[in-house]
Amino acid sequence: MRSVCVYCASSSPENSAVVDAACELGGLLAERGLELVYGGGSVGLMGMVADTVLAGGGRATGVIPTALFPVEVAHDGLTELVEVGSMHERKAEMIRRSDAFIALPGGFGTLEEIAEVLTWAQIGLHAKPAGFLNVDGFYDSLLAFFDRCVSDKVLKYRNRRLVLEAPTPAGLLAALTAYEPAYEPKWFDLDQV
Repeated sequence: MRSVCVYCASSSPENSAVVDAACELGGLLAERGLELVYGGGSVGLMGMVADTVLAGGGRATGVIPTALFPVEVAHDGLTELVEVGSMHERKAEMIRRSDAFIALPGGFGTLEEIAEVLTWAQIGLHAKPAGFLNVDGFYDSLLAFFDRCVSDKVLKYRNRRLVLEAPTPAGLLAALTAYEPAYEPKWFDLDQV
């Protein structure tokens, strides 16, 4: 594992445990020599993670559509800032550049991005680990929903096992490192899906 994609809010949460976990994660990425790949913003949790990685001497690569430059306030101090034309290009480029994926607390965008990563793993487009940093029980309800999906037989148990989770950054990084893929990837060209 050389790079980790982090999905998270472009706003700043009031929960100090979430802020602390975001900064702790950034510090651990830098300390372990893991490149951060993220949405390229300088605000909210996105900015906090990137700033902490950079402050620790790590690499931070942002991928951002041109249209979001003013909204997410593109970070001008990154190791690399990749400008793309659309959200679809952004997501594919982030997946292509990353060896693992973490969802910090976030809203619709965070959920949509990590769900796509899990869906692509489920159908064999990649075999990279993905997990939720479940700080202060933030994702408890979502994880319970996944369990309900299994019990209602709309999600296979083997696919539920694609979802890793831990309450701490160190715990989640350990789970990502120990991950054994459930499927052999088909290695489609991501531009074709």
